[in-house]
Amino acid sequence: MTTPETLLTDELLDRIRERAAGYDRDNAFFDEDLVELREAGYLKALVPVELGGLGWSFADAVRGQMRLAGAAPATALSVNMHLVWTGVAKVLRERGDDSLEFVLREAGDGEIFGFGISEAGNDLMLFGSRTVAEPQSGGGYRYTGRKIFTSLSPAWTRLGTMGLDTASGDGPKLVYGFIDRDDPDVRILDDWDTMGMRASQSRTTVLDGAFAASDRIVRRLDPGPNADPLIFGIFANFELLLASVYAGIGDRALDLAVAAAHRRTSMKNDGRPLSQDPDIRWRIADAVLTQEAIAPQLLAIARDLDELVDHGSFWFARLVGVKVRATETAKHVVDQAVRVAGGSAYFAGSEPGRLYRDVLAGIFHPSDDESAHSTVANAWLGPIDS
Repeated sequence: MTTPETLLTDELLDRIRERAAGYDRDNAFFDEDLVELREAGYLKALVPVELGGLGWSFADAVRGQMRLAGAAPATALSVNMHLVWTGVAKVLRERGDDSLEFVLREAGDGEIFGFGISEAGNDLMLFGSRTVAEPQSGGGYRYTGRKIFTSLSPAWTRLGTMGLDTASGDGPKLVYGFIDRDDPDVRILDDWDTMGMRASQSRTTVLDGAFAASDRIVRRLDPGPNADPLIFGIFANFELLLASVYAGIGDRALDLAVAAAHRRTSMKNDGRPLSQDPDIRWRIADAVLTQEAIAPQLLAIARDLDELVDHGSFWFARLVGVKVRATETAKHVVDQAVRVAGGSAYFAGSEPGRLYRDVLAGIFHPSDDESAHSTVANAWLGPIDS
């Protein structure tokens, strides 16, 4: 059986790592990486074997994303969004729900799925939408709105999205559906020019009445918090796989810090390497103490997801918790690595400098720090009395 370690070989990751700086410098999409990852079958990781995939577990996917992110964070982050949708379909399938079976089937055939959910100013995320979902005869919907941070913008062929239906008699309803890239009412703006994660090319997607056929409408849900398995599947995959990317960044930053400590020398200490300097040793030990706690947490939650463990109302708290810990820990470890690397890390083309910019994206992904604390407080203390 193919594993993350045998598929994402050191040789493949070296090639991906070598291209990362150029993509970042040129603000370019990771075309060559995508070709190699597709040929290796990585985009089919969570697709069942009988549907043309690798049949990986969520624990396998965590290990894979950590390895890929250590080579090229923006590539891993972008691929993440495709893996999220296949992961959602896997969660549902394993719980007896085949409503996203077409996602697994089409991913097995080579389609690439984008994640078109986020909207500017919409802090309700999965519980509300500024996009209009207009019902059509026959059960389909037309979506009108703007979706931001749509990773894989140059490459996705299917876009999972949602909008609000206020026209139907049972409305309002949040309507989740999938649209095709060749829809003439889909426009992708060339507006991605960011501090970090540049190769992800997570551009704005404008929907001008983009159509999802009835067999591509997967849910109509009441706005607000919802216990529907689709919501759980999206939340679980997004948080878990996202945390894996940032855990991989932390691992790579730690490796760079150790290498820099052995490489750099100190004139005031008779040319001895900085690995002998007590202050530098403390910084690296501090990074290790925090970073090494993350992977076991990620793998434990992934195994619980694989084994259908029922954490009840604590599931969401555990998921946001590991996301926040992974992203905040990665920021801390990268900061320590930059300090150990010295002034060379301040140059835009340096790998520690790029990681410093890339890791900042973690604070913007949902759930943000404030939302996560609210989720955890509600799980442990109950909601605030109205």
